[in-house]
Amino acid sequence: MMSCGKGDNAGESAVFSSHETCAEEGDFDLHDIQDNGELIVLTLYGSSSYFEYRGENFGSQYLLADAYANSIGVGIRVDVCRSREEMLRKLLDGDGDVIAYGMSVGDEAEDDDSVAYCGAGQLTSFLDSLAVVRGEERPNKGERVAWAVRSTSTLLAESLDGWMKDNEKHFFDYATFRVRTSKGRRGRYYAPRRKVYAPILNLAKGQISVYDHLFKTYSARCRWDWRLLAAQAYQESGFDPNAVSWMGALGLMQLMPSTAHDVGVGENEVFNAESSVRGAVRLICQLEQHYSDVRDEDERINFVLAAYNAGAGHVDDARALCRKSGGNADVWQGGVATYVLRMSDAAYYNDEVVQHGYFRGSETYGYVNSIRERWRMYKSKIK
Repeated sequence: MMSCGKGDNAGESAVFSSHETCAEEGDFDLHDIQDNGELIVLTLYGSSSYFEYRGENFGSQYLLADAYANSIGVGIRVDVCRSREEMLRKLLDGDGDVIAYGMSVGDEAEDDDSVAYCGAGQLTSFLDSLAVVRGEERPNKGERVAWAVRSTSTLLAESLDGWMKDNEKHFFDYATFRVRTSKGRRGRYYAPRRKVYAPILNLAKGQISVYDHLFKTYSARCRWDWRLLAAQAYQESGFDPNAVSWMGALGLMQLMPSTAHDVGVGENEVFNAESSVRGAVRLICQLEQHYSDVRDEDERINFVLAAYNAGAGHVDDARALCRKSGGNADVWQGGVATYVLRMSDAAYYNDEVVQHGYFRGSETYGYVNSIRERWRMYKSKIK
């Protein structure tokens, strides 16, 4: 809630729950955002804009917006829209402060009078470089893109433009490798560390890794074959307890900071192998319960692994799409996996039954298949 102007009587104030009325009375600008303590960001789902991963918010442009919000001393709230038109409507209606999405900047755009574009040069260069690094083709390739604010929000436009110019050299730092503390505060950066060990330490002795005793002890809690847990650990970190992924996942079982907190693994424990396995198994138990409606135990493993990798919300979205098409949402291969693979396609992640938007389904599909294949190999060689 925020106060916006005075009422008819002295000392009486009108209180509103959105920016809309403030925008109508004299537009909501930088000082109002700072007084309110929150920057409302409008965006679309996408690999470089915004997506959810293992319960945390990602997307290079989202992380840039988060860094900007931090620079002006406010928090950030994301409103994911379904189209460019919806973003513009909400911006002009006062339901958001900035469109943090690469909007094409034309010479005679129809909304030029009502919208101010910010950081076109810096954002275009950054997204072009990001596409090269990822081996992808940037949407709107060849066009100048920028963020947008209302043209009447002059102080916000100046602030955002200045911040982008001053911080362009830090864009890749802001948009990658950020690790947050369990309470959501901005944490320190980690350079990725990952030393991949052999998938089997000693075949003659039947030893997969130096952590076999942990897998055997804790797998009983979720009633999994210990070799399945070992196969997952290898997929996650290559049995490296100090591994840090580019997305900020930590430790032997690659727990995200917020997930680690939720499963009782403290910030000082994330690189401890036993704590990591203990937390991972607690998460697996939660996911087993979440997918208890999948009666076949072997099928349920697929859903648990997929949700561990991508987050249960994304897997639930794929199940919803499968049901909508008349498929069997309790079957992975030939069923839900088909829609997992399509979740980077806007035609699917923008479907009305999808609640969590874009994710790289091909990675999740490969994750499940790789673990199952390694598990089969372990079962054939390690007794």
